Amino acid sequence: MNEYELEKAMGRKKRLGPFRRAVLRGLGILLPPLLTIVIFLWIAHTVGMYVLDPMERATRSVLTQMADIRTPDEGTDVRTSKVTFNGTSYDVAANGKIEIDGKEYRRTPDGHVIPEYVYHYVQHHIGKDAMPGDARGIYTWYIDHYWLPRRYVVPLFLCIFLLILYLLGKFMAAGVGRFVYHRVERLIHRLPLVSNVYSSIKQVTDFIFSEREMQYTRVVAIEYPRKGIWTLAFVTGEGMTDIRAATDEPVVSAFVPHSPMPFTGFAVTVKKSETVDLNITVDQAIQWVVSCGVVIPPPKIADEGVVPAGTKPQLALSGAVRDDD
Repeated sequence: MNEYELEKAMGRKKRLGPFRRAVLRGLGILLPPLLTIVIFLWIAHTVGMYVLDPMERATRSVLTQMADIRTPDEGTDVRTSKVTFNGTSYDVAANGKIEIDGKEYRRTPDGHVIPEYVYHYVQHHIGKDAMPGDARGIYTWYIDHYWLPRRYVVPLFLCIFLLILYLLGKFMAAGVGRFVYHRVERLIHRLPLVSNVYSSIKQVTDFIFSEREMQYTRVVAIEYPRKGIWTLAFVTGEGMTDIRAATDEPVVSAFVPHSPMPFTGFAVTVKKSETVDLNITVDQAIQWVVSCGVVIPPPKIADEGVVPAGTKPQLALSGAVRDDD
């Protein structure tokens, strides 16, 4: 029997060496900011993918449709020094410049004509990248880098998105807004497949964003995915009547969150007798889920001593990092 097995059999914990203590202490310091950054990056990625990118594509499409791209009359040869628009012929300089109605334009390799300032800006700022070979490609590059640079677009679109939400909320609070909303909702409910999906999503959003105090805010533990393994869940309501009749005892609906993103998860229906009520708040439960079980509410820390009331949540590995040397 080695030293570790002997100490384990005697019920004593093996003391950590200085290196392991330092590593665990550093891990305890690094985890909170690291998890915070990961969560905010995930939120930013989601908002960018489903909100900012569609708004940016729509804006780019509108600006591209408004672009001053002129197409020569049919039959015009792009190799000649003449270009014709609406029956009027214009001279093309050796460098491709054209003066139309007192404005300078430039002919692109595909034969179209764009303003000279657009062509010059792209040519000056594109650097080592190849110049786009068509007028729409040149104009798109100009729009992306001159009108839609990310350092301005992201905060601007966020402000616009918040403003739209504010105005929409104000509009729906008015009598006309409620009338229009109910009319649109009645129309959606008449659509065969869409109505089922919409009704389910609306129930969830009403539950999350309702200003009324939620009736069910209990945090419970259930045995999932098998007996002996406990999973944290939020009670969201009473179970279905048919399930209750089949089990012949009360059941509850619960939401099981995923770590470290508590906003995703799945719903289950369990027997009320198979749930264990936890004496913790919803905020403490979310902290536990987000930290992947690292942050444990004080009343539930498994320790030999008694944790004083009002103690702040601590790291679950803090017992192994204490300085006892």
